[in-house]
Amino acid sequence: MGKCRRSARLGFGDTLRYDVVVPGGNALQLAIEFARLASDLKADDVVALDLRGITSVTDFTVIATGASDRQLRAIADAAMEYGRKIGEKPYGVDGYENAIWIVVDFVDVVLHVFAKPYREYYDLELLWGDAPRLQWARSESA
Repeated sequence: MGKCRRSARLGFGDTLRYDVVVPGGNALQLAIEFARLASDLKADDVVALDLRGITSVTDFTVIATGASDRQLRAIADAAMEYGRKIGEKPYGVDGYENAIWIVVDFVDVVLHVFAKPYREYYDLELLWGDAPRLQWARSESA
């Protein structure tokens, strides 16, 4: 990876635009693509969080809600397929069989796909409430 920088320190509730140069650009782009994939597959409440400097567990996490077990699996499958296409293999996948909370762990990026009641119960956004949110939506001109 080349030299990267972040121009300003982000605070509580700030949004990080993905077109700025930041450390871990590959992981950042992977998180953005996971959020976009989930959105393209009609997931609800897609959120991507920058956890760098907050936890050593992962750099980014993407959280999405699906309406059915089939949709949850489709989102997880799409993320794993995208990872394979770019040469990234998930470190682990959990919850795929039950499909109420699927975790796809790419180490630097962790994808959480929830059924709605479990998303509300575990409320990961509250847990990582001080994490900046990534702006992952495609621009209207793209």
